[in-house]
Amino acid sequence: MFGLDKKDTTLLIVVAILTLLAPFILNPFPTESGLAQFNAGYPDLMQRFVIFGIFAVGFNILFGLTGYLSFGHAAFLGVGSYSAVWIFKLMTYNILPAIVLAVVVAGLFSLLIGYVSLRRSGIYFSILTLAFAQMSFALAYSVLSNPKFNLTNGETGLQVYADDPQIFHREGLPDLPHLFGLSMRSTYSMDVGPWSFDFNAGYYVCAIVMMLAFYLSIRIFRSPFGMMLRAVKSNQQRMNYTGLNTRPYTLAAFVISGMYAGLAGGLMAAMDPLAGAERMQWTASGEVVLMTILGGTGTLIGPVLGAGFIKYFENIFSKINDNVLHSWFAFLPDGMEDALVFLVHPFIGKGWHLTLGILFMLVVIFLPGGLVEGGQRLAKWIRGRGKADDKTTGKTEPAE
Repeated sequence: MFGLDKKDTTLLIVVAILTLLAPFILNPFPTESGLAQFNAGYPDLMQRFVIFGIFAVGFNILFGLTGYLSFGHAAFLGVGSYSAVWIFKLMTYNILPAIVLAVVVAGLFSLLIGYVSLRRSGIYFSILTLAFAQMSFALAYSVLSNPKFNLTNGETGLQVYADDPQIFHREGLPDLPHLFGLSMRSTYSMDVGPWSFDFNAGYYVCAIVMMLAFYLSIRIFRSPFGMMLRAVKSNQQRMNYTGLNTRPYTLAAFVISGMYAGLAGGLMAAMDPLAGAERMQWTASGEVVLMTILGGTGTLIGPVLGAGFIKYFENIFSKINDNVLHSWFAFLPDGMEDALVFLVHPFIGKGWHLTLGILFMLVVIFLPGGLVEGGQRLAKWIRGRGKADDKTTGKTEPAE
């Protein structure tokens, strides 16, 4: 099906089901319950899940297949966002041309950076990409915000103003990013008993794009090109000794990965027509590295899981404060309640990074293959228990 084998088709179907049913899956608790704090089924967060999933899937094509660790992929994310917002300012609010331009510009930019950076490998490659990303950040933050040719609007960020040309914008179309008239902020809310579910047009556009990007990544992983990239990761020096030039393959992987990042940046601008230099900082590049490693480097679904995991902690745990903790522990005696709040306080709110750091260390130590390895171990254990139960049942059955 779709040129995939049975295993990959099943994986794609599972990803599609999880993505399309996300408003239900991510809202397991009633709206008025104390545990509603952990619901993640609201449009803005769901959009971030799939957008950063695309970013991580693209990064995994480079890092997971070739072993080249880039610390500068946020540069392509930022370039994609700026390109999309310029389409909104000059041409139209329709997101389709904005996303196309974001992918094209990010691809050209990654071709330039990759051509230079891939002359080195290992830590030298990583430092080169980091240097290019920081130079891009500095340019966006200061140099390119010069009033004479203001391309980025500096620290304020590039945004759409009422006096912008928008040549193809006309009356009757939303004054917001849209897809042929369908506003990205259009949301249908459905109440089912104590539960509330939001179905957002922007989320489903991002979800469909992510499924297409995920399908493309499967085809790349299973293609002869993907096998060549794995060979580069395994022993690039031996390949060079055979007379095979590996640079075109690694450069192609770098450009494809950069285009994925540009696609993610374009979608971020499509959901919120604003582009800032902070999207190009080294911390954003480090975040996608964490997503990929946490989910499972070199696996297909791992980067998506890692992106969802980190964005969940960033948005859910960061909102928990002392008042929420007191409401949770209110049934305890005052002294014990205050003690528990005091102990938990450093791990929530602004301290969510500490919780994430501890979880990341546990995953790296006990699950080197990431969350995917954890899922595989759990499935193996369940199958083992099932076989053991079958054997036990077979022994206790009376002979006929």
